[in-house]
Amino acid sequence: MDNVAYLLTCRRTREQLLVDAAAEPGALLELVRAGDPGGRLALVVTTHRHHDHVGALAEVVAATGAATAAGEDDADHLPVPVDRRLRHGDVLEVGDVRARVVHLRGHTPGSVALVLPGGGQGPDHVFTGDSLFPGGVGNTRGDAAAFASLLGDVTERLFGELADDAVVHPGHGAPTTIGAERPHLGRWRERGW
Repeated sequence: MDNVAYLLTCRRTREQLLVDAAAEPGALLELVRAGDPGGRLALVVTTHRHHDHVGALAEVVAATGAATAAGEDDADHLPVPVDRRLRHGDVLEVGDVRARVVHLRGHTPGSVALVLPGGGQGPDHVFTGDSLFPGGVGNTRGDAAAFASLLGDVTERLFGELADDAVVHPGHGAPTTIGAERPHLGRWRERGW
């Protein structure tokens, strides 16, 4: 499915946070080792419950002992117990890495994104799972209410709060920026997907 997983490593403590243990557990474990041979995978965050984002979760957690986190409304649908049920506005800390949780309802009930602030050292980075891509929001399977919910949350909670230079890292495909996508919000609303 060409999923993208993201590994964040604290420069001071070497603790790591993995966003979406989607598939290929061997490759993900190698990524963890390459990220810092002395580092420790402290937390795996699952952006949403779909099978293509959790395929390696059980094996990665078993191999590393990492804690798990997922949106509250998706947590009971994962293949492993969830240690932390995430709500909108929560802050995750792994070493000095602080990421804000943004609940984006619509792709799944518990979909979350993580916002990693640039802190004056560069742009913010947002890891959106399948809620925002270059060219539109994630699939809501033809459900008009779910689409309206997702587009509303993305508009208010991402486009309404992040600067144009914020980098969007989706769960599939290439990154984009808030500024590159902002002009198209009206078109997305009109087309209904």
